[in-house]
Amino acid sequence: MKPSLIVICGATATGKSSLALQLAQSFPTVILSADSRQVYRNFDIGTAKPTAEEQALVPHYLIDICEPTDTLTVAEYQEQANYLIHSLPQSPLLLVGGTGLYIKAITKGLKIPRVAPQPDLRSRLQTLGQSQLYAFLKQVDPTAASKIHPNDQVRTLRALEVFYVTGQPISEQQGENPPSYPIIQIGLDCSPDELTTRISYRTEKMLASGLIEEVQGLIDQYGWSLPLLNTLGYQEIKDYLAGETNLATAKDLIILHTRQFAKRQRTWFRSQQEIIWFDPQQPHLGETVLDWLEGTSEIKNC
Repeated sequence: MKPSLIVICGATATGKSSLALQLAQSFPTVILSADSRQVYRNFDIGTAKPTAEEQALVPHYLIDICEPTDTLTVAEYQEQANYLIHSLPQSPLLLVGGTGLYIKAITKGLKIPRVAPQPDLRSRLQTLGQSQLYAFLKQVDPTAASKIHPNDQVRTLRALEVFYVTGQPISEQQGENPPSYPIIQIGLDCSPDELTTRISYRTEKMLASGLIEEVQGLIDQYGWSLPLLNTLGYQEIKDYLAGETNLATAKDLIILHTRQFAKRQRTWFRSQQEIIWFDPQQPHLGETVLDWLEGTSEIKNC
C-alpha cells in the first residue's frame, strides 16, 4: 500500500498530542513522534512524553529509542522514520511533534550528510575562535559560508566537521528529495496570550506530576553533567536542586524560556507554506479537523 502521512505540528503546549489521539480514534493509524527529546529514555515529564495510558490507546513510535548518554542525529531519526513510514501497514500515519527539523527532514526529504558529531574535532576547532573558523569555511566551502552568519559557530563548526570528515563541502551533500507519497500538514496555533496561559498550566502540571523527582533521579543515575539536563525544563530544576535558585523562580524561568522557545517554533512553522492552520481553542477541534481531512483528495485516495 502506498503510504500517506498527516503531520500535526506547531509550538509547544498547543495540544498536538491530544489532537493526534482524537484523530487516531477515528481511523486505524499509528503515531510517529517528531520530538527531539522524546526519543531519549527516562526523559518523560519534562518532555511532555505521552503517558503509558496514552500510548496504550494507539501505537507510538520513535519514543524511547535512544539512551540519554547517546546522541541521535537528524539523519538517524530520518532513517528510522522513513523505514516506519514505508513498512507499517496503517495509512495514513500521524507524524506529531514540534521539532521542525525532524518534520522537514521527512516532508522535504532533506539530504543530510551521514557524519556523526566529532567532539574531539570540534573541541580543537573551537580553540581557533569563530572569526578564524569562518575564514576557513569561506575557503573550503564558500557556498555554505554564504548561507551561514559569521557569528553562527554551531553551523560553522558543523560545516567544517563534515568537510574534514568526508573531504567534500557540506553544500555539495545537501538538498532536498521530497517523497512521492501524499502529505498533509496541520498546524496548531493560538494567540501569544493564550499560548502563555497554556504553557503556565502545563508547567504547573509537570511540577505536580513529579518533574523535580524526575530530574533528581536523572542526576542520581547519570550525573550533573549530562547534556540533556541542560535543556528546557531540566536546566531550571537542576539549578533549583543545586541550590542556585528557589522553586518559584525556577518555575517562572521554565515558563519564560518555554515562551521564548515557542516563539521560535512559531516563526519556523509559519514560514512553511504547506501547513493548514487550526486554532486549538476552537470547540470540537478534533471533529473539525476530521471533517476537513475527509474532504481532502489525499485522504480520499488512500
